[in-house]
Amino acid sequence: MTLRTEKDEETGVALVTLDRPEKLNAIDLTTAAELAAAWRAFRYDDGVRAVVLTGAGGRAFCTGIDRSAHVPQPSSPYAIDDPLLTIGPKANDLWKPVIAAVEGMACGGAFYLLGEAEFVVASQEATFFDPHTTYGMVSAYEAIAMAQRMPFGEVARMSLMGTAERVTARRAYETGLVSEVTAPGDAVAAALSAAGVIASYPTEAVQGTVRAVWSAKEAARTQAMAHAPHLIALGNLPPERQSELFRGRGVGGKDGGFRPR
Repeated sequence: MTLRTEKDEETGVALVTLDRPEKLNAIDLTTAAELAAAWRAFRYDDGVRAVVLTGAGGRAFCTGIDRSAHVPQPSSPYAIDDPLLTIGPKANDLWKPVIAAVEGMACGGAFYLLGEAEFVVASQEATFFDPHTTYGMVSAYEAIAMAQRMPFGEVARMSLMGTAERVTARRAYETGLVSEVTAPGDAVAAALSAAGVIASYPTEAVQGTVRAVWSAKEAARTQAMAHAPHLIALGNLPPERQSELFRGRGVGGKDGGFRPR
């Protein structure tokens, strides 16, 4: 198991933890499947009324897809198989509130998860960045997800600057990506506290509010997402060239590292 789930029957809050700290909580195909299964199970669990999502180990919330994972791709240039498209709660039709608690790095494919949380709590030591362009890859789904939360210029800067800059928790708070900044190590506790308050309210009203908030941006997000696969197919360097750039810049290593998307 690469995912830990704990439920507090008294508060109605579930804590979901990406449990691959040795890989900086990078997502392999097993983790992707476990996340999708967890979100879908929560749909039928009336004892869970709110969820907190975090990463184990403190060094990273999530660093995207595990670059050692083999993701088979169709031969057609008009089709891309992206396992991260199904790892979020909204992708699995879960409309119970989800709060992300970020300690350490959140980068690349982590934005698939952050983009589908209701709000984000981060510790002072958290950092956010998108390495795609550095390694010859288009930031499409990630940039679109962040464009729902941050001003255009901030999304553009983070997406285009790649690994050259990291957005601090304080800056993320100032630009709207993060709703609360905590002392180091306190992000999960703060998120659980907020989730407990939300879970104490009538569940129909809460879920209806979640749907209402998301409906405000759903049309624009859906339209933008439809363009993403074409932009990726046109703009990405060949895989062998991407690998050269990864090796040349010293990304990754025995502790897992990260790979965009």
